[in-house]
Amino acid sequence: MDKKIHRPMSEQINRQGKDRKKAWEELRKKQQAEGLKPLSKATIPNRKSIYESMEEEHNARQEALGEQMMVFRSKLPVLLKRLSAIKDPRNPKKIKYRLTMLMLYGILSFVFQMASRREANREMTYPVFMENLKKFFPELYDDGLPHNDTLKRILDRIDVEDIEKSLMALVRSLIRKKKFFRYLVDKRYPIAIDGTQKCVRDVLWSEHCLEREVGKGDDTHKQYYVYVVEASLAFAGGMTIPLMSEFLSYPQGDSGSTKQDCETKGFKRLARRLKLEFSHLPIMLLLDGLYPNGPILEICRKNKWDYMIVLQDKSLPSVWEEYEGLKKLEEKNQFSTTWGGRRQDFTWINGIEYSYGENGRKRQMVNLVVCEERWEEVAKDSAQIVSKASRHAWISGKLLNKWNLHERCNLAARHRWNIESGILIEKHHGYHYEHLFSYNWNAMKGYHYLMRIGHLINILALYSERLAKTIRVLTMSGFIRFIRNTISGPWLDPLWVKRLLESPFQLRLI
Repeated sequence: MDKKIHRPMSEQINRQGKDRKKAWEELRKKQQAEGLKPLSKATIPNRKSIYESMEEEHNARQEALGEQMMVFRSKLPVLLKRLSAIKDPRNPKKIKYRLTMLMLYGILSFVFQMASRREANREMTYPVFMENLKKFFPELYDDGLPHNDTLKRILDRIDVEDIEKSLMALVRSLIRKKKFFRYLVDKRYPIAIDGTQKCVRDVLWSEHCLEREVGKGDDTHKQYYVYVVEASLAFAGGMTIPLMSEFLSYPQGDSGSTKQDCETKGFKRLARRLKLEFSHLPIMLLLDGLYPNGPILEICRKNKWDYMIVLQDKSLPSVWEEYEGLKKLEEKNQFSTTWGGRRQDFTWINGIEYSYGENGRKRQMVNLVVCEERWEEVAKDSAQIVSKASRHAWISGKLLNKWNLHERCNLAARHRWNIESGILIEKHHGYHYEHLFSYNWNAMKGYHYLMRIGHLINILALYSERLAKTIRVLTMSGFIRFIRNTISGPWLDPLWVKRLLESPFQLRLI
């Protein structure tokens, strides 16, 4: 038995904890009385298992796994049609596993969040796992599941960009069926774009890797890293749909000036592909503080894309100067509201002329909005209620008024963070974004695209009406562990699965 701790501050610490709890309760009552409603946050229930018998758990596991697999199966026709179009470089007489089977095996390994090729080989080839998987995909089985090295070897040789085209075809089918219609902002699809590092090594394992000097003084050395510019649909409410990836590559840089490929160049290549793949889609780009410059705005205007771009204090000084001068004259361009438990004061100026290029010959008209927020919270080190404030600024591709500020700023621009949250989930919550899976550049990209498709399948399950209650209890990471444990054990009734496959299914998103 531990000895009771006697510290001079122990009573004060306990009293402070009680005081902070009481202060939070009083603050919430005060906010509620003032009509301030904080944004709801997902929290894990702190309780024991909700299942009271083995039969109840058995039914819950079957239904959860069944719904997850039916979400996947409902998108299977689109995936199979696109994946089957990939040219197979192998000798037809020596093929044991069809190419579509290999691709779906790769997607499933990310749906079940396998950490590596070795883990996929070990976990997914257990007899129970394979038998349960065969119940849901009987038409895809040739001779069981392949070795992951077989998948790696085919990814070495095929055009892996066709895998990403399968992802885009899947998203396009969801758009056609108007699955995202209720999430649109100003009748446009909000697409967030951001760059992120995928991996770093001290050895040059591919000629495509970017490089940099690290260390100080004499203790410097080169690092070689992979950087990706990602594009995702970023909807209010948190739903983030993976869409497109653009890998930066050393050969894409300017070898004459030894200038490497960069995020801005990657964005321009991605923008060309985005326009090609979704030429008629009404798009609103959500971009961070790297992007407010003339060439980027020119691309948006040319492609007829709307945008909300973060404007930092030191960016576009001429625009800020004109804003500061005009806001005193345009007093009607002010609006106050409350959102997310915060008081917001908006000030905006439309039609600011921005000059760029050689001798400022090129011009763009921009609209700037600044949002200043105020709210109260309990201090972290005491029970005192402290006032907080923040400031946000964006340039808009559309004229601003008090009727569209909330939609454009709160429901669109602020959800640019969705893509950063989505990347963090892929890095740290089971998708192993930073794991290469192969030191072949082509295969590495192939695994990346398969991972993005697997993540998309899980996102559709996360927002499925039928799974909403289960995921609310387990959270998404807990839900994936739940179904992975289920498919690894003898939980499935073959007759129940057969009836499920024969019944009609329609994906409904919350």
